Amino acid sequence: MKGFAAMSAAQLGPVAGMALAFAAWFGGFGAFLLVGALGGVGFAVGRAFDGGAGGTDLRRFLDGIAERRR
Repeated sequence: MKGFAAMSAAQLGPVAGMALAFAAWFGGFGAFLLVGALGGVGFAVGRAFDGGAGGTDLRRFLDGIAERRR
């Protein structure tokens, strides 16, 4: 799209925080968890479509956690 500017993480963070706050305020803790989980899924799908993350990024992250537990 011409003239479209992507949001930076500094702009997207407060927007996500406000969405979670509204969900918690109006829907309770269950809605807070649901919005957080779906936001995480949306983030992962968006990164996959942008080509920014493959399966190797997630695997590297999980391997790092497993190494710290040993």
